[in-house]
Amino acid sequence: MARRCDICGKGTASGQVVTRKGQAKKLGGVGQHIGVTTKREFRPNIVRVKALIDGTPRTIKVCTHCLRAGYVTKVV
Repeated sequence: MARRCDICGKGTASGQVVTRKGQAKKLGGVGQHIGVTTKREFRPNIVRVKALIDGTPRTIKVCTHCLRAGYVTKVV
């Protein structure tokens, strides 16, 4: 299942996990240094919703931001 919102097009974004070594200067150390950076994914909160599209009920994938903002009219 593709993680993409059908309304706004929000999808997965890539980033990094940054690990830091050493004690901070304000705690009496020499300062923090960047250790190893590893890849990670930021995934949007996608839900399947029955919505009215052009008067017909369809199941679409929507991020919860669009759902709470009221961009989608749900079928009861």
